[in-house]
Amino acid sequence: MPDNPFFIKMKKKRRHQERLADTENLFRTASDFFFLEFLVLTLVSWLFLDASPPLVLGLLGISAITGLSALLYRYFAQQPAVFNIIALGFLAGIFWVSLYSGGLQSPFLFVLGLLVLLAYMSRPLLGHLYLGMSMVCVALLWWQGQQASLSAYNAVPETEQGVFAVLVFILFMAFLGWVFGRRFIEKVHGVYQGKEDLEKRVEEKEMLLKEVHHRVKNNLQTVSSLLRMQSRSIEDAQTLSQIRSSQNRVVCMAMVHEMLYQREDLSCIEYSTYVHQLGDYLVKSIRGPESNIRLNIDIPEIELGIDTAIPLGLLINEAVTNALKYGFEGRDSGEISISLEKEDKHEFVLRIGDDGIGYPESMDYQTSKSLGLKLIHNLSRQLKGSVIRDLSKRGTNYIIRFQEVNQDPFHSIA
Repeated sequence: MPDNPFFIKMKKKRRHQERLADTENLFRTASDFFFLEFLVLTLVSWLFLDASPPLVLGLLGISAITGLSALLYRYFAQQPAVFNIIALGFLAGIFWVSLYSGGLQSPFLFVLGLLVLLAYMSRPLLGHLYLGMSMVCVALLWWQGQQASLSAYNAVPETEQGVFAVLVFILFMAFLGWVFGRRFIEKVHGVYQGKEDLEKRVEEKEMLLKEVHHRVKNNLQTVSSLLRMQSRSIEDAQTLSQIRSSQNRVVCMAMVHEMLYQREDLSCIEYSTYVHQLGDYLVKSIRGPESNIRLNIDIPEIELGIDTAIPLGLLINEAVTNALKYGFEGRDSGEISISLEKEDKHEFVLRIGDDGIGYPESMDYQTSKSLGLKLIHNLSRQLKGSVIRDLSKRGTNYIIRFQEVNQDPFHSIA
């Protein structure tokens, strides 16, 4: 999905609609189940427990409210007023039934918890509101018990009060298990299913990304081979040198992609291994396999992303190539040193140089015709870094400070 405000807004809207539909489905299921439960409880209390009319009428009123709720949620589910009207009537019914089934000792007070839970699942603010009103109902029941100001009594016969309590508890637990328990299991199953689907998509994308790196590497190797074939027909020494330098740059980038598709972590490469391979390749390619040029590489276990690894690799390639081509003229031996260290979380220091003949201090990369020298400075700029020539050492030595580059759609080293 593109990082576009329109797409992000549409995605958020879709998620909100999914949550809203899920909540509406929960309330419909709860209303249906409440209606059946309270209808059963009303009939049992009236026909078998010989409960007095106030309790039966209260249960019948709650059954009517939940039945109406089941109908309204099928046609007016997205109207906030529907929930509030039903919830207020339900709250009044719970208070009335609790008042005539034992007051604070009534088992029916359990149902208050279900109402508050449903309110919180609708909106946190509604949850706070109905929690407060439930506390008010409990306080009123306590006050009524203390003052006996209302002519309320336990409408359930004393011999049947235990049966009524067990029946309410069973219906309460059935509601929790059928509505919330089943929903919880479905949600957990959905989470695991979504996790499996996500892992599968991630694996597919990793395989696709590896294939992309593999094909990029193959394409770069094809370009390198074409340059090598082209160089065989070139007799001009300067042109031939330029073609081979371009070939080495292509190989330098191909090595990064080769290392990436061979790794489990496709976001970065282990840079010490990469520099060793690149250095060995350049020495053999430019000076031959029997060369006595030594590489002194001191790089700890540092991992760099592709947007840093490629420009830094090209920079190292230019510095090493210049050293091998011009730094050891008239010599069969020499040393090229490369060290890399991390100064803080984002900043690195690269020290690269040789013990060759060097070049004049007065040479300026901006006026020089050396493409390699220009590339070293331009690549360091791409890495948000700086280049300082270390004149305290023999030969050509650079101290390059740079930062790890975040992903960018396009880089230019011109």
